[in-house]
Amino acid sequence: MKKTTAAFYTAQILTGVIASAAAYALLPRQLKRGQVVVITGGSRGLGFALAERFGRAGAKLVLSSRNDDELEQARENLLARKAVLHEDDILLVSADLTDESQASGLIDAALHTFGHIDILVNNAGIIEVGPVENQSLDAYERAMATNFFAALYTTYAAMPSMLARRAGAIVNIASIGGKFAVPHLLPYVASKFALVGFSEGLHAELRHKGIRVTTVCPGLMRTGGESHAHFTGQVEQEKDWFDLAAKTPMIAASVSHAARRIVNAVAAGRAEITITPQAWLAARIAGLAPETTQWAASMVNQYLLPEPAAENPRPDISRPFWATELQSTANEF
Repeated sequence: MKKTTAAFYTAQILTGVIASAAAYALLPRQLKRGQVVVITGGSRGLGFALAERFGRAGAKLVLSSRNDDELEQARENLLARKAVLHEDDILLVSADLTDESQASGLIDAALHTFGHIDILVNNAGIIEVGPVENQSLDAYERAMATNFFAALYTTYAAMPSMLARRAGAIVNIASIGGKFAVPHLLPYVASKFALVGFSEGLHAELRHKGIRVTTVCPGLMRTGGESHAHFTGQVEQEKDWFDLAAKTPMIAASVSHAARRIVNAVAAGRAEITITPQAWLAARIAGLAPETTQWAASMVNQYLLPEPAAENPRPDISRPFWATELQSTANEF
């Protein structure tokens, strides 16, 4: 009897310790002021919201985008809102990060201006919407180039200086689409699955070397990025369902909420976070019941999503991936 009672109380104490440790890990932490933060796709949407949040925490910002006008507008807005107090604390770098040399140039510019990089946020991305029958190989190449390879290039460019200092953080903005295969988004899903795998492996290899890697898997967010998505198939119908999902408050999170969660996770050194309850639940159901999850996705595809367009682009599948010049027309979703 005494042994049973002792075991019961021991279990209670251990449960309390574990719960307290988990709660402590989830508490917001403060970033050190003066840290240098590089944000790709930083001119609008989630990237801009992150820039504002990091700026208010006292960070020096390096914002990258392909659009010079949007970058200038982002700087004006940050200064007008007093998120950043001094113009010299914002560096703007126009670059196409699907080009390895331009991605390296972004990191070189940040190091030359501020001397080091504390946090790299790989946020730039594009999205391709439409049924698989109407998706061309170009759509997959665009998605991989921006959503995966751009992050790979900037990470490899920033790693040497971080490893030399044995300090730094890399934040990869992936997606619930990197955990759960959403129909009519296959190029996006394929690229985000690749980014999640890379990010998780990177964390395993760099954590003990002083570099924290945070994988961020948001659900739907109200970023305004739907206006920059690429649509194929029955375009108007595809736009209708995607716009509805992306703009519904009870389904999609605001960028300000997502930015707050991400900055808190970086400050706490979290390995991974999922944003929105629906995304959290979907990731766990997919892990526990993959066949059921895929069956449910097939039902959604069959009964709720538009049928493919009659015209099939019939991509040339004999053409190798690396034989096409990569192109992309949007810098953030």
